[in-house]
Amino acid sequence: MTEETPGFDEKPDVPSGATPEDAEPQAASEEGAAPAGDASENAGLVAQLDQARSALNERTADLQRLQAEYQNYRRRVERDRVAVKEIAVANLLSELLPVLDDIGRAREHGEVVGGFKSVAESLESIIAKMGLQQFGKEGEPFDPTIHEALMHSYAPDVTETTCVAILQPGYRIGERTIRPARVAVAEPQPGAQPAKQAEEGTEAKDGSDPADTGGDGGTKESGGPDEG
Repeated sequence: MTEETPGFDEKPDVPSGATPEDAEPQAASEEGAAPAGDASENAGLVAQLDQARSALNERTADLQRLQAEYQNYRRRVERDRVAVKEIAVANLLSELLPVLDDIGRAREHGEVVGGFKSVAESLESIIAKMGLQQFGKEGEPFDPTIHEALMHSYAPDVTETTCVAILQPGYRIGERTIRPARVAVAEPQPGAQPAKQAEEGTEAKDGSDPADTGGDGGTKESGGPDEG
């Protein structure tokens, strides 16, 4: 066993033919190479992180788009379901309108009595719950969107086209018209003075100066023989 001689520091191995001064730059170059390798590794990690973030943003956008499409699909299905239900109810009630017309005519003649009265009232109650509404009244202005004119005449006491008789009532469900009201209409008589204007003219005539009229009390006396 060889004993180390105290007082001598160990020197790094130096290749044969090289001086100790040549070993110092080599060690410095190895120490500088380590930070450069860490920087390149960090740059690679940053690039991978950016790619992951980009992929996450794309997947998030796809998910949001799919969610919006699903919500639109649900709304469209619900709207179609409601429309199909309304059409089915309207078709059913349309088939019952002749029955309702018969009940109305029987009621006008006082024939809705006894058991027939109970059946009629039950039927009318059920269709009312289903949303069926009756419309059409005498004296209302004629509206071609909800009225069907079957008879036409002229009348001096109307100022516009007016429903003067309801031949068959109209029916609607909400804003949907199932059958327009079938009516008889009357128009102002051509060349006739409207009733309101005629009344105003009569009042003006009645309120004229009494002295110009031949009435009693306020008439202007004509010259006549004096009393003797």
